[in-house]
Amino acid sequence: MTGQTASHRIVDDAFRLQLQGYGLTTAEILYRLPDHPSLLQAYVWQEYDVAPGFPILRKFLDFWKRSLDGPLFSVRVAHGRLIKPAELALVNAEYRLH
Repeated sequence: MTGQTASHRIVDDAFRLQLQGYGLTTAEILYRLPDHPSLLQAYVWQEYDVAPGFPILRKFLDFWKRSLDGPLFSVRVAHGRLIKPAELALVNAEYRLH
């Protein structure tokens, strides 16, 4: 790290979002081609968003409907929180090796 001490490291924005409860959201968007409405085209969108409301995805889809010519056919969404509370497991015994 150039010019930065350990106490002044820059934290990635994506990491901050994950700490605030955002998870990685992927949407597979199928839409009809404007010139060939019988054909479907796929578009993959990915961003950090909050389930179950998905406000960022909804904002993107509203923009799509308002501004783009290809009408939406379907949207399939996958969402996963990458940072989760620690999972604890009870241990019945402890062994020490020297």
